[in-house]
This record gives sequence, C-alpha cells and structure tokens, in this order.
Amino acid sequence: MNRVWGMLLGLMCTATGLWAQSDVPILSGAVAFQGSRSGGANAFQPILFPVLVAPFGDHWLVEARGEIQGFIARQDGTQGPYTGQFSDVLAYLQVDYIANPHLTVTVGRFLTPFNIYNERFPLWIANLEDTPITYVIGTRTSASSNGAMVRGVAVARPKWNLNYTAYASVATTTENLQSGRAAGGRAGIFLPQDGVEVGASYQRFLQNGGSNIAGTYVNWQPPPIPLDVRAEYAHSPGGQGYWIEGAYRFASNRDINTWPSRLQAVARVQQYFKGHPTSLDVLPSTNVNQFDCGANYYLPHNIRLNGSYGRQYSSAGNSNIWNFELTYRFLFPALPGEHK
Repeated sequence: MNRVWGMLLGLMCTATGLWAQSDVPILSGAVAFQGSRSGGANAFQPILFPVLVAPFGDHWLVEARGEIQGFIARQDGTQGPYTGQFSDVLAYLQVDYIANPHLTVTVGRFLTPFNIYNERFPLWIANLEDTPITYVIGTRTSASSNGAMVRGVAVARPKWNLNYTAYASVATTTENLQSGRAAGGRAGIFLPQDGVEVGASYQRFLQNGGSNIAGTYVNWQPPPIPLDVRAEYAHSPGGQGYWIEGAYRFASNRDINTWPSRLQAVARVQQYFKGHPTSLDVLPSTNVNQFDCGANYYLPHNIRLNGSYGRQYSSAGNSNIWNFELTYRFLFPALPGEHK
C-alpha cells in the first residue's frame, strides 16, 4: 500500500511545484461501501478510488488513479468470525501529450483500452456493482497496461466521428503494477445527433503461446430520453460471451430536479460460453446465463445508493446474487486555497 500512496503523493508534490506555470490540478474519485450475498455467503468491501489530474501547459497532462479495497467475509464462507484484509493497486499513472484533437500520445501505466467498460465505467459511473462476466477478456492480467498508447479522432464530421486507439504493453510482474505483454487497438464510430457509438477491439496477447482476442461494443444515449443502453461482445480462446444493459431514469429529460428523476431502473442480461481456458484465464469453468436488475437513487451532494438482485444459472450450480452499494463522488482542487 505504501508504494501506491507514495507514487500518488509524489505526483501531487510535483504538481504543486509546477502549479504556477499551469492550471490547477484536480483531485477527484469516489469512496464506496459495498455489500453482497452470493450462494449464502456475505461479503463487504470498503473502497477508496483517488484520481489526480494535473495539466502542465496547453499540451501536457498527468493522470493517476489508485485503488484501495478492503474485503471482509466469514473465514469459511457462511460460518465463523468475520475477517478482513486490504489490498491496493495503481490503476494508472500516465503522461499524455495532446498534440491536437486528432492525436494524443500516452506513456506509462494506463487502463487497457479493450472495448469500453474498463475505461469508461468506473465504480461511480457503472450502473451495477458487479462487472460483466466477460470483463476479464481483453483486460488481463490486471486491467492495466504498461507501455505506450496513441488515440484521437481520425475524422470529425458534423454527423459522425471516427475515433481510434492503439497501444503496446510489456510484461510486468512487480507487485501492484502487473501487466501483460500485448498489443492491440480499438476503433469506433460516433453519431452525435443520435447519441450512438459502435466499435470493435482487437488484441494480440503475446504471452503463453500467444492468442487473438476480439470484441465489439454499442453505446446508445438518445439525447431527448434519459435512457442508457450498453452492450459488449468479447471472444478469446478461453471463452466468449456478451452482455446487454439498459438504464432508465424516471424523468422527462436528463436533468435531475425532482425526487422521481433521481431514481434510475437498471437491468442486465449476459451469457458466457466456455472455450478452452488456460490456468491464467480468470473465466468461469462452465457456461453461464445471468440476469440482474436493480435501481440507483441519486441523492444531493454526489451521493448514490444502489441495490440489485441477480440470478445466475450454470451447470456448477444456480445462485442468487444480492448487492448494495453506497457511493460518494468527490471533486476539488488538489492545492489548498484554490477553491473559488
């Protein structure tokens, strides 16, 4: 844990020293408490996700995110005293050079850009507590990569945009900084007037004999309706599957100004089909069908309550999954005395 905090504090001190030359660094993130009951076993997780963004001039940006999580559960699953442990990881620590709207160059540790869930839906944005089953496809070994990445908007038109990402990562086994040796990319087309984005991802995993991994995604947010629809498909030698998720807020538009408009209903359907997993794959050992439904309630001051129920069906046994989550989202200048 000291290593992760040391890196974040060191970056903050650097930002402090250079602040006079640039914009104010921003410290944001979330604090959450999660609880779950699956297969008769209870578990609780306190979580802290600090995020630091420090701009230097017009073209340079440093970004970092740490993840500190606790896990509290009974020693033998359903009986015995509760015990707990904490773990920490540096999700990313990257330097971005923003050359122009068409090109941003990144070096360091960054979130692996396979499909969109890993990059775009952190804890405080994701509609459900549990990640999709196929989330681990394309993001092993740690959902982060150590290397270099380029991204941007290749073509920008009033009715459509073409975005791209390409990256390469080296294998790292250092504690809390693990990554796999891989290279890949993603391309997507965004239609701003319709709020639709569709795209595809490819990765060549260059360890353990090598393997090809591919995926597709859809994200739809119709501008006049408070509806979010997300879906992904991912395929690897170890298995393949898809998930589809919808969330609807009970409001006439996307503004939150009445108590019904703060309520959001969520549902997700997913299927996973077993392939030929290796010992390094963190995938189910059988085919899985799962349905989840729940609700989010957005309180004032960036507080969110979440509760959900899921039912999982597989040859290894069926189970009910109950989750609840309390999340507080924070955002303020990283330097004292800079509040306006």
